[in-house]
Amino acid sequence: MLFALALIPVIILLIVIYKKDKNEKEPKGLLAALFFVGMSTAVPAIIAEVIGDLILEFFFSYAPMLKELLSAFFVVAVVEELGKYLVLRGLTWKNKHFNYSYDAIVYSVFASLGFAAIENVGYVIGNGWGTGILRMFTAVPGHACFAVFMGFFYSKAKCAEVKGDKQEMNRNNALSLIFPILLHGVYDGIVMGGVVSDDLLLTGLSLLLWVGFVFLMFAASIVVVIRAAKNDYCFVFIPDTGWTYYRPAVAGNWTCACGKFNQLNYCWACGRPRPTVNVWNCPNCGTVCTLRFCGNCGARGPYA
Repeated sequence: MLFALALIPVIILLIVIYKKDKNEKEPKGLLAALFFVGMSTAVPAIIAEVIGDLILEFFFSYAPMLKELLSAFFVVAVVEELGKYLVLRGLTWKNKHFNYSYDAIVYSVFASLGFAAIENVGYVIGNGWGTGILRMFTAVPGHACFAVFMGFFYSKAKCAEVKGDKQEMNRNNALSLIFPILLHGVYDGIVMGGVVSDDLLLTGLSLLLWVGFVFLMFAASIVVVIRAAKNDYCFVFIPDTGWTYYRPAVAGNWTCACGKFNQLNYCWACGRPRPTVNVWNCPNCGTVCTLRFCGNCGARGPYA
């Protein structure tokens, strides 16, 4: 029963994130790989955290609060988020299925909750029902939140790569790792710093600060997921027109004029866009368009 309790929040969050992907569901094999490889990062994370804590104990044993803060930011947060990011980058960056903006959040959450699953099982089995209930509403959703922001910037990095903007790509790839590390460090640092404090007032204030931080982080993550799913767009490269991306208007399968059967919103063989009812003439160059932008001059259409 404790094992089931540890996995219930993980499963619920995975289903929620997966269901929000409306345009094109990701291959289950890829998602399973992200989850289980993410789970495997728990072993090197534990080893690295033990070594890091020993080093910090040697240098900062006289200041337990400072030691916990440094551990939260520079050991736990760095080690765990770096492991998740490496899994995400290694399995998805060059994957052909990474063709929609929301995909990045799906991938990131699956990798992150793989780690969270094995971590939560260890905590719950070792500490019982109370810990399981508490972590169901704090630590596990916390890992999902870190992953949402990792996926948010990771998506922007992928879009920048498609555009050929290497500087923007590198900046967002860096943010996709740095921002979750900062969130994770604050999450752990506030509560752990208060726990080791001998001052009851400081402990109480740190708890209140932590609750406020968690509430804001959860709320912001929910907003990001809702908007990212609603504004999901496809990374497209159409031959002879250069790169671009657009928000798909319709879903389902279709047969292109060239005879190829497609599931995406552009033909994989010739690059033609999916036919839609939103046909318009560009006021600048007169091009007949079915996308939300003019493929000739780039002007935005009335349906954009």
